[in-house]
Order: sequence, then structure tokens, then C-alpha cells
Amino acid sequence: MTDLAAPKKAISIWWFAFGYFAAYVPYSFMTKVLTKGLLSEQGTSDPVWAVNSFEILPPTIMASIVVMIAFISCMKWWKYATQWKLNLGSTTLSLPRPRLLVLFSGICTGLVVVTTTLAYTIDGVSIVFAMLLMRGGMLIMSPIVDTIFKRKVQWFSWCALAMSLGALLVSNLWEPFTQGKPIAEVTAFNTLLLIDLAVYLGSYFVRLSLMSKLAKSDNDDDTKKFFVEEQMIGTPSILIILFVLSFFGADAPRDTFLGGIHYGFYGFWSHPAQVIAIAMAIGFCSQFNGVFGGLILLDKSENAFAVPVNRCSSILAGVTATVLLAIVFESYNLPGTGEFVGAGFIVGAILFLTLPKMFAKLNAKKQRSLEKNS
Repeated sequence: MTDLAAPKKAISIWWFAFGYFAAYVPYSFMTKVLTKGLLSEQGTSDPVWAVNSFEILPPTIMASIVVMIAFISCMKWWKYATQWKLNLGSTTLSLPRPRLLVLFSGICTGLVVVTTTLAYTIDGVSIVFAMLLMRGGMLIMSPIVDTIFKRKVQWFSWCALAMSLGALLVSNLWEPFTQGKPIAEVTAFNTLLLIDLAVYLGSYFVRLSLMSKLAKSDNDDDTKKFFVEEQMIGTPSILIILFVLSFFGADAPRDTFLGGIHYGFYGFWSHPAQVIAIAMAIGFCSQFNGVFGGLILLDKSENAFAVPVNRCSSILAGVTATVLLAIVFESYNLPGTGEFVGAGFIVGAILFLTLPKMFAKLNAKKQRSLEKNS
């Protein structure tokens, strides 16, 4: 007879990784298409549109907020958040609210969304290069956070971490060693990319630290509680900040930060319907990046395991999106050989993460079979 009281089997972290990959490919693809003006009028070579890197932020974040509310509501997860009791005469209204520490994590989540989108719109920076820089920084950070919170790092996590860092080094140093280019030329940063990278990594350090402290446990309710509270703060907080900044950009040129933000709120909606539709789709995919990416990082395993799973999924998605861009648009170049080799290292990292647990399950199954036959 089935035990109805038995706990439900937890969803594998690899299903979340697949969802992350599936959302990240169209997200990065459409972001490049929209901000680089890759689509053109039929029979002409002139782009139909080229949306400013900063202008795209308000509409995509608005779409993300709608998706966030719909997702948590459909999953019926609002009940897991900390509740604020509001007495209205004879009626008590219960409203979800974040804890103070999760409030900071939520703001960092919003900053991750902004910096990721901006990284893919910077001139001269490919999707794969931007991803490897951001992901490499996180990979270095993950065992540091584990050490701070005294979480044991398994051997296969160290191997996957090493291969992931190898992907970063190979993709950046391939050209200097094979084509004789100066390292300084290949690894040169522009100011916007450097600022973007610093904010991105700083935000993730705060997030990983708070996740380790408050959410990474065997209690599934703790994970859902942190997830809901962080999500309800993340994109809404950034939209409020951008809205305040937009008032300072009323007289600024459209191609500047403040001018682009202002136009994103007040002028973006004059674009053709196709542009608005693509921006909404980017926001939709961006939010599911946050959903699946957050659930991966909240897995109870050590950060040195969860972070490579998260980063491998996104890097493979970035390579896939770049290849699709090169296939669809003749003007877009394929990733370099070094980036493909780096992606190969990522596949190796995934194997290191999956094989030990796979063998453990097979051994356990074999042991149960032997006990049954004895």
C-alpha cells in the first residue's frame, strides 16, 4: 500500500540546470538581436531598429516582474514567505514580506539581472567572453564562501571547479599563444565592462553568503521561503531605482546611461510592436533565468558543486546562442576556437559533477539487488 505521508522526492538539480539552459539561449540571443540592430527591412541592409543598451532595461524588467508574480502565484508559494499580519478591524490580512537579510539578497538579485543584460550589449564584447568572465569570477568565489561557512567541498566539485577555471583561461589565452597576439590586446577591458563585472561579482558574493546562511539545508520549506522573499524584492527594487534615475535623464542624450533609462520608461513604447514584443520576451526569459538559476544555487549541496552546475549551464547556453546568431545572421561571427575549447572544458566539468553521484546510485541499486537475492 502506498504511504501517502511519505515525503515527495526532491526535484533534481539537473532539471533546474536544463531549465536554465533552455531559458538562457533565447534570452541572450534576443538581447543581441535587439541591441545590435541585427534585423533589417526585407530587401534592405538597414537595421529596423537598434535599441539602446540602457533603454532596454525598464521594459524587460517590467516584463520580468509580471512573470515573477505569475510564477509564484501558480506554484502557490506565497505562503512560504514571512507573513506580515495587518489588522483591519475584525479582519486580519496576511501579506508576504522579506526578512531584512533577504531584502539585501533580493536587491543583489536585481543588480545581477541588470549587469547580465548590460554585459551582453557592450560593443566589442561577445556573449561567450562576457559569460566566461562573469562565470569565472563566480567559480573562484564559490569555495571561498564554502570555507567561510565551513561546508565540506567534495573532490569532484574541486575537479569541476578546476576544469571550469581552465575554460576561462583557455578562452582568454588561446589567441595570444596561437596567433602571436599580445595578451594585453586580447584581454583588454573597457571601463563599462569592468564596472559591470565588479557589481555582478559583488552582488553574487552577497547572495551566495546569505543563501549559505539562511537557505541551504535539508528543509525544503527554508529553500522556498528564501526563494520567494528574494524574488519578490529582486526585480521590483531595481525597477524603482531605475524609475528614480529616469527623472535625472530627461534632458540627457538618449545614448547615455541616464538618457537611455529615461527613454526606456517614456519613449520605448513608440517603437514598432515587434520591438516591444521582443523586449517582453527577453524579460520573460530573464525571469526564468532567475527562477532556475536561483533554485540551482539554493540546492543543499556545497556552493563549489551548485555554482559550477549553474555556470556550466549558462556558458553552454551562451555558446549555443552565439552559434545560432552566426547561422541566422551572416554579419555575426562564430565563437573563436579558444571559446569552443573552453566550452569543451565545461562539458568535462559537467561529467565530473554527474558521474560520482551516478555511480553511487548504481552501486546502491546493485547492493539492494544483492540483499534481495540473498
